[in-house]
Amino acid sequence: MAAPIDLHEVAQREHEARSRYPWRIKACGSTACLSAGSAATISSLEQTIETSDLALDAVVIPTGCMGLCSRGPLVRVLRRGGDETMYQEVNEEVAIEIVRSHIRNHEPVDASVLDGEIPFFAAQERIVLANGGIIDPDRIEGYVAHGGYVALQKAITEMTPEAIVEEVRASGLRGRGGAGYPTGSKWGLLAKSEGDEKYVVANGDEGDPGAYMDRTVMEDDPHRLIEGIAIAAYATGASKAYIYVRAEYPRAVERLDRAIRVARRNRLLGRRILDTEFSLDVEVRIGAGAFVCGEETALLASIEGRRGTPRLRPPYPTERGLWGKPTMINNVETLANIPAIVNKGAEWFSSIGTSSSPGTKVFALAGDLVNIGLIEVPMGITLRTIIEDVGGGIPDGGTFKAAQTGGPSGGCIPAEFLDTPVDYDSLRQLGSIMGSGGLIVMDDTQRMPDVAKFFMEFCMDESCGKCTPCRAGTVQIHGLLERICGGEGTFTDLRHLEQLCATVRDTSLCGLGQSAPNPVLSTLQYFGKEYEDLITIHGETGVKEAADA
Repeated sequence: MAAPIDLHEVAQREHEARSRYPWRIKACGSTACLSAGSAATISSLEQTIETSDLALDAVVIPTGCMGLCSRGPLVRVLRRGGDETMYQEVNEEVAIEIVRSHIRNHEPVDASVLDGEIPFFAAQERIVLANGGIIDPDRIEGYVAHGGYVALQKAITEMTPEAIVEEVRASGLRGRGGAGYPTGSKWGLLAKSEGDEKYVVANGDEGDPGAYMDRTVMEDDPHRLIEGIAIAAYATGASKAYIYVRAEYPRAVERLDRAIRVARRNRLLGRRILDTEFSLDVEVRIGAGAFVCGEETALLASIEGRRGTPRLRPPYPTERGLWGKPTMINNVETLANIPAIVNKGAEWFSSIGTSSSPGTKVFALAGDLVNIGLIEVPMGITLRTIIEDVGGGIPDGGTFKAAQTGGPSGGCIPAEFLDTPVDYDSLRQLGSIMGSGGLIVMDDTQRMPDVAKFFMEFCMDESCGKCTPCRAGTVQIHGLLERICGGEGTFTDLRHLEQLCATVRDTSLCGLGQSAPNPVLSTLQYFGKEYEDLITIHGETGVKEAADA
């Protein structure tokens, strides 16, 4: 058996290798920037350096997501000594200019420079995304050079499993998949469960429209997730782990498979990790693209090779999960927080955010915003700060109308609540949820009944069909919304719509059905007049009083 990796030695070699180059050019190779042409940008940078005889002076490093996806491809130029310049919308021509002007002549290409101090970057606090735009995801050396796997080494050589569980509990970390269940409590349940085999599962089945938080972690920092999984397994007594990834994320699957092989080769996975008694196997499982498989019992069924449908609880997965064995499911972002918590301590983590929602949250900003992309902000930040400062506000001087948090399971929040802190409890009070981190902003050109119909159509299509309230109720809700949005609704339809939403919410089997009515109920609550106007103008009139009666 080969000797395990020497983390200190690898980190030192990597730092020495970097110091040989006066210039380092970090080019975003994330999925978003790739769609904007970053592959050609990277190739142009490399070729221009080679043909300009600058190969000994500069090196191009493909990195993960830098965050500001709407301005991609993004490139960061770092000069030895600390100078740094960020460029936006770097096509092949601009890439050539960066090398010839900035690298060779020390003259930045001003027309393409992006101010790195703009609120989009300044308001963020990165823990999960700390390596975004910094390291090459395909090189373990880069991850190790930035402190990677030190937490795992500390956990399995200096801490007891009980101490780790308590540290996570004391941190206040809550599940980042949406429900916000205390992570330490879940770990404690698995640790206390009896069984000859236990499992840890990383839930990477992110299905919310516009959301790509977990995909980015898996693609751009796979070793962070693997390290979090390994610590979770050690703390809870698990010997096998699965990463469940939707089939629509082939790049994430490829990156994770490669990272697992590299970690195993360096004795960070497999038998006797880092020459200790701890052993762990990790395997990637690919989902079939069903939104319902984000629900933990449906996810477990899918891993077992069965149709992904939810089951009644109890028993909970920590009691009887995969193949009847105790199993713990954590969201990808949740696990990606673990290395930092072990390294820096629970007190450090709990000092960020709010007392009830510590730490940070990753959001995918989308919709009617100047700045669209991936952000990580402290819990408790207001919606206004996210939308107006980080997001840059509504384009062309437009007017904000609503923000949708929580994806199809969330609610639409109007302008009067822009100063609401973004945390689990505050959003729930407004009829929305944190969700996995999708945040869609809408301007005043959007018609909210149409928004509700869009999300209901998604939930209707994604229903697994197991329970009648979700299977039939979502179809009926969608039909009512179609009639109302098409100008054929009545005030009686509005009353039936609200009653039906309440029935589906209260009687569905799993979280998909229970939360499916949220966009409808929140738009009825905050934008009810828009529904009434559609009926008053286009539909039957003079029946409101009868419906109310």
